Amino acid sequence: MLQIIKETADYLRGRIDEIPSTAIILGTGLGDLVDHMTDKTYIPYSEIPNFPISTVEGHSGNLIFGKLGDKKVIAMQGRFHYYEGYDMKQVTFPVRVFQALGVKTLFVSNAAGGMNKEFKVGDVMTITDHINLFPENPLRGRNYNELGTRFPAMTEAYDKNLIRMADEIAAEKGIRLMHGVYVGVTGPTFETPAEYEFFRVIGGDAVGMSTVPEVIVANHAGMRVYGISVITDLGGKDITEVPTHEEVQKAAGIAQPKCLEIMKELINRAV
Repeated sequence: MLQIIKETADYLRGRIDEIPSTAIILGTGLGDLVDHMTDKTYIPYSEIPNFPISTVEGHSGNLIFGKLGDKKVIAMQGRFHYYEGYDMKQVTFPVRVFQALGVKTLFVSNAAGGMNKEFKVGDVMTITDHINLFPENPLRGRNYNELGTRFPAMTEAYDKNLIRMADEIAAEKGIRLMHGVYVGVTGPTFETPAEYEFFRVIGGDAVGMSTVPEVIVANHAGMRVYGISVITDLGGKDITEVPTHEEVQKAAGIAQPKCLEIMKELINRAV
């Protein structure tokens, strides 16, 4: 595993003169952040040794090096999901490569279904914590001390200082920014009304099919993490609307400007 990570990291070092210390994983409908980047170098996943290929509609498959404002960043335009058939080592492989490249701060975004009764479709939510309901932990198996400790703490999986900065930015820009606990599940089915109620009862505010594995590995690697969700649909026993992937993408597109405003400013202040 260490050799595979090194091989991929070495390839990217050979393509890029200066590797940024900040990485961004862009979720459904949020790939347009790259339109705000300058001095971009696109590297398709298909050209990167050992990288999986994203198979989801709406997810591009590029690793992009460039600048966001004054800060150099790496952006993943398209992520990998457990429901696509990848194992957790493949899902989180890019984060391991980021670690080998020296990335210190990881920003993650996603589309999520909301069960918090105060949420509205199109809201954006800072992830303050998560509940891991995936059947496999990405750290399962042999631990490599070079990558992190055997039993990493997840007490502050999402950096409190970054959360505070995001709140300040949202207040300055007049953006309604919610806080909540993200529940990570396998997908690819959307949740039943009873499942939404269950996730709410156990402490969840939003649910999605990604993010948790990457955040676990990023914490194992000692990175700071900030996560943000776009609430693309609502669920529960009182909700009658039937979510579709197309509706999720549409709602994410509507909420995208708010998410972009927060993410752009946060990256420039935090790094």
